[in-house]
Amino acid sequence: MALGLFVFIGLGLFSDLAFADQGIPFITVTDGDSSEEYSVKVQILILMTALTFLPAMLMMMTSFTRIIVVLAILRQALGLQQSPPNRILIGIALTMTMLLMKPVWTPIYDEAYKPYEAGEITLQQAFSVAEQPIRQFMLTQTYENSLEQMLRIAGDPLDLEPEEISFAVLLPAFVISELKTAFQIGFMLFIPFLIIDIVVASVLMAMGMMMLSPLIISLPFKLMVFVMVDGWAMTVGSLSASFGGL
Repeated sequence: MALGLFVFIGLGLFSDLAFADQGIPFITVTDGDSSEEYSVKVQILILMTALTFLPAMLMMMTSFTRIIVVLAILRQALGLQQSPPNRILIGIALTMTMLLMKPVWTPIYDEAYKPYEAGEITLQQAFSVAEQPIRQFMLTQTYENSLEQMLRIAGDPLDLEPEEISFAVLLPAFVISELKTAFQIGFMLFIPFLIIDIVVASVLMAMGMMMLSPLIISLPFKLMVFVMVDGWAMTVGSLSASFGGL
């Protein structure tokens, strides 16, 4: 379901071209005095292009960016370089993204994908319906100042209605807003571990053990505190709450 929706949404980004009837010349076969030209439909090229953009779409148009950045900052705050591994963090971010974005996927699947599959609406109508939940999600999570800055860069009026803002402006504004929110959450996560590092460093200096790295001593304490307060559950809960319940 998720993969089909991503392909469906990806084609929607190229909807202006996807409905073109013309083909692109591919090969010309000559037989004596006659020749025949074979072409490739634009729709096929658009579909293949959309498939290559699926990873970028997943990162840039969903909650994935915020989640993976916060998890990376958390690992750095704990003082762990490779644990959990990158694949584990990406897996957590992907599963959380699928869960948190369910309120967005559900109307797209029910109101756009299923009616189109049943032949009740056209492909262009399905794209128009599918665009609305994603646009609403992105607008809800985008800071107003980030959106205004992107409108200035694009040379568009600042008083545009939400439905008049193009994806070319909304997408970078949304990504910048996600990074800002992720760094704010990461800062709050960093503070308790920073305090532990400072306390351990002060104790070691007072004991004259300046040659011993404070990180070696503070790491077990940080892990103990993190496990005792059920840190993973708190982090996941904070990330979920940061999206306002969608």
